[in-house]
Amino acid sequence: MCGIVGYIGHREAYPIVIKGLKRLEYRGYDSAGVMLYDGADLKLSKTKGKVSSLEEKTSKEISTNGSIGMGHTRWATHGVPNDVNSHPHLSNSGDLAIIHNGIIENYAPLKEELIKRGYTFHSDTDTEVLVNLIEEIQIKEKLTLGKAVQVALNQVVGAYAIAVFDKKNPDEIVVARLGSPLAIGVGEGEYFIASDASPFIEYTSNAVYLEDGELANIRLHKPMKVRKIKDDSLVDPYIQELQMNLEQIEKGGYDHFMLKEIYEQPSVIKDTYRGRLHANKGIIQMAGIEDNIEKFLNADRIIIVACGTSWHAGLVAEYVFEEFTRIPVEVEYASEFRYRNPIINSKDVVIAISQSGETADTMAAIKLAKEKGAFVFGVCNVVGSSISRESHAGAYTHAGPEIGVASTKAFTTQITVLTMIALRLAKAKGTLSHADFHRYLEELEIIPEKVKEALETNDRAKEIANVFKDSHNCLYLGRGYNFPVALEGALKLKEISYIHAEGYPAAEMKHGPIALIDAQMPVVVIAPKQGHYDKIVSNIQEIKSRSGIIIAVVTKGDTQVRELADYVIEIPETSDALSPLITTIPLQLLSYHIAVMRECNVDQPRNLAKSVTVE
Repeated sequence: MCGIVGYIGHREAYPIVIKGLKRLEYRGYDSAGVMLYDGADLKLSKTKGKVSSLEEKTSKEISTNGSIGMGHTRWATHGVPNDVNSHPHLSNSGDLAIIHNGIIENYAPLKEELIKRGYTFHSDTDTEVLVNLIEEIQIKEKLTLGKAVQVALNQVVGAYAIAVFDKKNPDEIVVARLGSPLAIGVGEGEYFIASDASPFIEYTSNAVYLEDGELANIRLHKPMKVRKIKDDSLVDPYIQELQMNLEQIEKGGYDHFMLKEIYEQPSVIKDTYRGRLHANKGIIQMAGIEDNIEKFLNADRIIIVACGTSWHAGLVAEYVFEEFTRIPVEVEYASEFRYRNPIINSKDVVIAISQSGETADTMAAIKLAKEKGAFVFGVCNVVGSSISRESHAGAYTHAGPEIGVASTKAFTTQITVLTMIALRLAKAKGTLSHADFHRYLEELEIIPEKVKEALETNDRAKEIANVFKDSHNCLYLGRGYNFPVALEGALKLKEISYIHAEGYPAAEMKHGPIALIDAQMPVVVIAPKQGHYDKIVSNIQEIKSRSGIIIAVVTKGDTQVRELADYVIEIPETSDALSPLITTIPLQLLSYHIAVMRECNVDQPRNLAKSVTVE
């Protein structure tokens, strides 16, 4: 859950590294550091805090010239966020520098052994142990840096993406990965290293994504060499052309990435179904489904594994799949899945959902499912990500880069993909009537326009946010398809405003949460006209009789809930099954404005990171 950046070539490294760190700051932002080499000296600057703090400190501490550099933004796992624990870390001799994303699980016994051999440690990190282990092997066995890194990595247990530099051999950076992402940008006489491609998109459109268990020697004026860490076999690196552009990773005039990404939802939902959904022809065509449709049609059940917002999208999919296809669905937290000895059979289909495609818990669930013989279908947003490569087949969401840590457009595009899959399978199985199938296609095709209309609730959401910005607690209620939306709405508020919030099925309220309701408790109720409307009206009356404050998301023209609610946000009408794509919009806006009014860091909320690559 850290961001790593590196450069070796003919340009000044510092501006590239710093700009890259700013773009990766969504991955971790409790500390940052940079290493530069100018042909004579290895220079280091690092600090607790954000990249802006690093810039300020670096300008006072070191000269920033040099055409080789590495940088790091940290999300702390071993050791508190402070200057000493920040990366890069140096070996005892000061010759080796390392940056690391991941966790070395067996660092404690390795550290103990190195201390016996005379090594001293200045930080509490597992990373400092790794760099000294590499140096010990390099000296003791008289190995090149690449070989020493390879031997060391065969001794460690855990996950990593690393870049290592040796000032005694300054024309080379050695990188390796296992469980954490690493991209190498290939330019003319230069190489770029990063956790994803965003730091080098303006310099090159060619990238190599290292596979798990691979190590690369990146050398000036020489071809890159990629090897398997385990057996030293050579790998022919696949250079792919990047689809990202610079405009996608800039704010585009919005105050925050989160707001930009909320407003991108009409266009990215359209991008997600573009070329796949043809309502006028009555066709949904997705290559990953078409090539494996028998796997789905013959499945005993579908197991969905995901974390966080992606798990909520999976819960929506559970309703959609079971309603449309009549295939049993189970939705599992990926973080719990492999630890409870799950029953998985060869006739199960496992759908793994992840925005980044790098979520460690979801990757672990995929590997277990494959070991048990299940067919794994990945749904993710990042082309070339680990989950896209590890799955048997899959579908991209085409949401474009999502920089804001609190996920928004990923949620709606994941639901869009999953809904299309369910509709395609329903058509193949005959579990939806011809008329209903066509109706859903037509409705899905116009969802972007309805999302655009729902975004017009922004001013109303801002007014309500101003009333409740100082609340300490909030309850979100929904039924049916909109129960997961209640969970997601509560998560958004928690993530970015730090207000305690809980989501519940509305009917479950009377089994406990109703005890919390009083005149100080705002209750957000998702109450569109479709679905369990009469039942949710009864739930609202239960809240009202206990002096609860009701904020209701309702269908335009609603009168019944309007009479009961204290505050109303109106959204356009759509079918019950597609309503989560609309009802979630005002909840995203409400959370956003509350966070802004509370002067919270909307894009980089405390303690969170975007790409969760540790368990």
